[in-house]
Amino acid sequence: MTTTPTAPIVRGHYDPATFSVQYVVADPATGKCAIIDPVLDFDPNSGKVTTENADALLGIVAREGWTVEWILDTHPHADHFSSAIYLQQKTGAPRAIGEKVVEVQKIWKEIYHLPDFEVGTGFWDHTFADGETFKIGEMDARVIYSPGHTIASITYVVGDAAFVHDTLFQPDFGTARADFPGGDAGMLYRSIMEILALPDETRLFTGHDYQPGGRDVAWESTVARQKAENPHLKQAPTEADYVALRTKRDAELPLPKLMLAALQVNMRGGRLPDVEENGRSYLKIPVNAF
Repeated sequence: MTTTPTAPIVRGHYDPATFSVQYVVADPATGKCAIIDPVLDFDPNSGKVTTENADALLGIVAREGWTVEWILDTHPHADHFSSAIYLQQKTGAPRAIGEKVVEVQKIWKEIYHLPDFEVGTGFWDHTFADGETFKIGEMDARVIYSPGHTIASITYVVGDAAFVHDTLFQPDFGTARADFPGGDAGMLYRSIMEILALPDETRLFTGHDYQPGGRDVAWESTVARQKAENPHLKQAPTEADYVALRTKRDAELPLPKLMLAALQVNMRGGRLPDVEENGRSYLKIPVNAF
């Protein structure tokens, strides 16, 4: 007998500065929840770090009367800092990411020239393997390894919902880039196909929305809609077609404006670099690396 997956309550919060969608996903039976891909606000002009987005997520939790059980990142983000550590300080919940984050650390350790940086999963409370299962309240959740955008990307499947980070965008926009260090368009195509093998009614929640044509912000679709409408999948029905399309598009895209700052924070689990003798933390920017 096939059982119908639980439909979690999903609350999205949009950050227009980075086009990022952050989520609180809750078990309706217990009020236990997880926060997914939270943003730590960073002003590159002043170097100031603030917590408006993270506090908005905590506001959602407080208004609903929920309890945070997990703080989850889908990958080490290139376009914003993670606020996972701040949220852990506020809630006590464990922080987690995919176990392949160590491969991202290896790449960026060299780019930033950090000979003393110790690659490893110890920056997080838990790192998930492909296929690993866990609970949010009484809801079943599992992890799908979804590389391509980054080598460390994972998808969280929670009941009838899947949090697909930067693989698929909304059906009117397309799919994610794959040209960052460690990215691979062929891997991304195969990851997308695995996500689209989920049941057609599965709700898909994306990590960004760029509001094509100036439409309102949107972040939810379904497997069926993506199959029927996503322009990149319609234009490129095979892996070879997709790699050609993705490679051409990626060559025309600028780097995210926060990438060189964000990766050295996010490969540390959201920690800023260690404070120096004068009590300040400093970010390194590799000149002419890209």
